[in-house]
Amino acid sequence: MSEQAPFPGSWQRAMLPMLLLAELSSGQAHGYALSKSLQERGFGPIKGATLYPALAKLEAAGFVETRWQEGQGGPGRKVYELAAAGRAELAGQRDSFSKLAALVQSTGS
Repeated sequence: MSEQAPFPGSWQRAMLPMLLLAELSSGQAHGYALSKSLQERGFGPIKGATLYPALAKLEAAGFVETRWQEGQGGPGRKVYELAAAGRAELAGQRDSFSKLAALVQSTGS
């Protein structure tokens, strides 16, 4: 782990879908904004080669809806929004993560 990446890459890849759903729970956003927001929260940098496939999988699963937003003097961009199924998925993942975190905290104590 480096100062740039506060968590092992395998943890980042595993947690990214849940964190993307959580970010989208506060409103729609495009991929770059999602990446920047997570980075500012301390998640570390997210490569596009990791971010966009994760978003595509969430879209394919029906957890995220997308629309195309025309650019203002530049290229357009895809905007992501949490679907109802995504809200339910996020709630389930948060519950599972809470149980896992409690297990980690209690193990070895």
